[in-house]
Amino acid sequence: MASKRDYYEVLGVQKTASADEIKAAYRALAKKYHPDVAKQSGAEDKFKEANEAYEALSDPQKRQLYDQFGHAGAQQGGPGGFGQGAGGFQGFENSGDFGDIFGDIFENVFAGGRGQGQSRQHRNRGEDLQVRLTVTLSESAFGVQKTLKINHSRACRKCAGSGAKPGTASKTCPQCRGSGTVHFRQGFFSLAQTCPRCHGEGKAVDNPCEDCRGLGNVRVTEPITVKIPAGVQEGTALKVTGAGETGPHGGPAGDLFVVIHQEADPRFERRDDDLIIEAKISITQASLGAELEVPAIDGKVTLRIPPGTQTGTIFRVRERGIPHLNGRGKGDMLVKIVVEVPQRVNDKQKELLKELAKSFGEEEVKDGSIFKKVFGK
Repeated sequence: MASKRDYYEVLGVQKTASADEIKAAYRALAKKYHPDVAKQSGAEDKFKEANEAYEALSDPQKRQLYDQFGHAGAQQGGPGGFGQGAGGFQGFENSGDFGDIFGDIFENVFAGGRGQGQSRQHRNRGEDLQVRLTVTLSESAFGVQKTLKINHSRACRKCAGSGAKPGTASKTCPQCRGSGTVHFRQGFFSLAQTCPRCHGEGKAVDNPCEDCRGLGNVRVTEPITVKIPAGVQEGTALKVTGAGETGPHGGPAGDLFVVIHQEADPRFERRDDDLIIEAKISITQASLGAELEVPAIDGKVTLRIPPGTQTGTIFRVRERGIPHLNGRGKGDMLVKIVVEVPQRVNDKQKELLKELAKSFGEEEVKDGSIFKKVFGK
């Protein structure tokens, strides 16, 4: 017979581990290896091994015996022993461990992840909706209010959301007797599942409303006003509480998430909250310097271009970019200089450029040499 592994090793904790650490380690193993969840080979044996280890180490008296005498002490176990040994659950009968540890396992197996302990109202919450909204750069910079037409479910006016034909009423569900859940046993466990007939409502409708066909909700298209804050960025999701799908039979509505898409701007490139713009200047402006008027998101900016400015030079204009979302201040505007070289020159201009090239010390004047001398091209 193979020797048993050390219980601390089984749970993956140190011998000095606290009760909470032992419980957390066991919870993780129970979720991973429970036979109703895990399908891999050997999972059931590992689950039983973890049960045995936890049964020994979760009880202070049993843990003390195990620490002193090892597995021999575990087998002795003091008054009452260890119950059913490997895989046994006797030690959980009068404690809160069973529901605490195993409840979240079975809520993922049964009822689509909705456990017995969840409220009926939460189970019937409506679904969230998501829409995409395109805004301009100016709208994202300064904020805007938009009205969207949203198609979603709302409580039926004819039956006031009950799902029952006017003049009639719903009755207690005969399958779950009004509890909203049905119970059945599986092995050691008594499990709860949302009632398949009433879907957790606890009530059944024999005479459904003609407008909503017993659902309690109808589809409508409504205008929803969304406030877009200044500084909103691409991909930001704005939540409109309660504007999603209404839950069945009077359940609370889900939320609407408006995902922002900022369309491209012909003048500016946005980088976080900074704006980048190109400004074109002539050869003479770059050589002699100039005063340049550059458009900004909120007006215009006068920029001083010093003599000898090279193409690609970037000037930073502080706080003329996008306002910071939900904060103070703004980003900057970055002005990238592009020196425009004339594609064609007349004879007089060509002679002047040659004279200028000579003044820079060029021995042989060739077409285009002045640009290399002055601008490195």
